[in-house]
Amino acid sequence: MVQNGITYADSGVDIEKEDEAIGSLIRTLHFHRDGVGAPVSLPGHFTGGVEFGDHILSLCTDGVGSKILIANALGKWDTVGIDCMAMNVNDMICIGAEPLAFVDYIGIEQPDPIIMTEIGKGLDRAAQMANVSIVGGETATLPGIITGFDLAGTCLGVVRKDRIITGTKIRPGDVLIGLASSGIHSNGFSLVRKAVERAGYDYSDPFPGDVYPGRTLGEVLLEPTRIYVRDVLPLLENFDIHGMAHITGGGLKNIGRLGAGVGYVIDDPLPILPIFGVVGDMGSISRYEMYRTFNMGMGFVLVAPPDQAQDILRALDRPEETVAKIVGRVIRGEGVAFDGMTF
Repeated sequence: MVQNGITYADSGVDIEKEDEAIGSLIRTLHFHRDGVGAPVSLPGHFTGGVEFGDHILSLCTDGVGSKILIANALGKWDTVGIDCMAMNVNDMICIGAEPLAFVDYIGIEQPDPIIMTEIGKGLDRAAQMANVSIVGGETATLPGIITGFDLAGTCLGVVRKDRIITGTKIRPGDVLIGLASSGIHSNGFSLVRKAVERAGYDYSDPFPGDVYPGRTLGEVLLEPTRIYVRDVLPLLENFDIHGMAHITGGGLKNIGRLGAGVGYVIDDPLPILPIFGVVGDMGSISRYEMYRTFNMGMGFVLVAPPDQAQDILRALDRPEETVAKIVGRVIRGEGVAFDGMTF
């Protein structure tokens, strides 16, 4: 990955402008109810919360994004439902909430039973992975607004008030435990598609090199987002987890959203999956841009006291693969530092 080339902004997604636009929207929102349903402040997190007696109910919403365009190019839609579920439940568990129920939204140019069946297969498989009930949804036929289809969803979860994890307990000396990703997950695909276009590849072409024999480039790109629910929730019963971050769009910047007055150092990262090297080379994307856009092999981060770290790793151990390792530490300061870069 060279030090110059295309950026996420070049592909049409400017993270800074996106943050500014979201801030403009939020500043117009003033009303909230009192009592049950009153909002609970969860700074730094991508899931919301409302009062519900001794518990809070958590709500979050997200979609698959332009990864769908690759699914359309290959005519392969059976995994995008997993991405949709994963992007929601992985955000929700970061505050210690257990996902319970899910509704989906499909905006489609014209109804297509084949596409809908394949989307349903992925959603059902993901519901089993996350132990979530799909209780409803909405399908809107929108010719003139939608080309192809768009898939999004909303998740409901719950957590006892005395079990909420916000990041306020994070202290210098804590360790960062990274959980491996399955691939690019479901962020940054505008940049991915720009890189593939620039390199002159087709999604049906064999994956470059011999890392994924028999698989096309598109099939590797469509590898569904890992769902971390069954890995993470049992840890919360047995360990003092101080903070959690789902590494999505923004890459390592997501860790910096946790805990005020501390900084984070990544000094022993998880291995970079081959797909990231290929995409980076195709687009001549700088290392900095890669790490501020993609998960780079680490899809989730736990912050924990150092004396519990090895027991947490043993609880996450899987003989067939490296699921987790200590990747860094918490220091006094701010931001996220990695290999001479700051995010």
